[in-house]
Amino acid sequence: MLDDLPPLRDVIRTHSLAARKSLGQNFLLDLNLTSRIARLAGSLEDSTVIEIGPGPGGLTRALLGNGARKLIVIERDDRCLPALEEISDRYPGKMQIFNEDALLFDYTLMEPNEKIRIVANLPYNIATKLLIDWLRSEQWPPFYQSLTLMFQKEVALRICADFGTKTYGRLAVISQWRTRPEIVLKLPARAFTPPPKVDSAVVHLTPIDPVGEPCRLQDLETVTAATFGQRRKMLRSSLKQISKEPQKLLSEAQIDPVKRAEQLTIVEFTKLAKVFGELGAL
Repeated sequence: MLDDLPPLRDVIRTHSLAARKSLGQNFLLDLNLTSRIARLAGSLEDSTVIEIGPGPGGLTRALLGNGARKLIVIERDDRCLPALEEISDRYPGKMQIFNEDALLFDYTLMEPNEKIRIVANLPYNIATKLLIDWLRSEQWPPFYQSLTLMFQKEVALRICADFGTKTYGRLAVISQWRTRPEIVLKLPARAFTPPPKVDSAVVHLTPIDPVGEPCRLQDLETVTAATFGQRRKMLRSSLKQISKEPQKLLSEAQIDPVKRAEQLTIVEFTKLAKVFGELGAL
């Protein structure tokens, strides 16, 4: 028994919390699974945990039950607030509730020197956007110690994809440039209420020193957008979108011009981004 609060199905019935497709909601009601996700986030006793889209509070309860020192929840759906307030009352002084849009929330306004972990069953319709925003942090190492996030399984595989594979793309490059991502749990669609059309997976991302050559995020995003945007083309062709002399760009970066985007390692992408930053569009 995680706590003495009512079962989640009763909470949903009491507060009329039918999941809304427009908000990307799929609730995880199995408290054994939510507890497992909380444990996968690492030790929480000395951490401030940020949860996005808690809904009726299944993962919220697991995070508090597994010892989170402090929990900040960001929930856009007004209907969920009474259920979250009940959890807050059960754990007095441990929880802050923000009725805000997670895409607009200022995550940098945390207390200095706080150890922050972000743990969330992300709404599918904003999951990738949120991840990219966190990876774009101007401050690096970033404000968080780790990210433990639920995605559609397809997105999780793209985040963790190896170069040379069909799923390797911009998301893998940006994610693996600044973090070490790992799929730590896979969940079938039937684990959720209502069940989505796809399976899901939890990815744990740990910030690292950026891989490869020092380069600007803006330049790395520009070269990956150009090359993966036309991934069937050789680099000497796909880079024409951003460079008047793609051959010179590739020569300076010591990259074979007949390669295609998925054949480049992250280190090679950083070389390309660094040279592009130095030479510009030539």
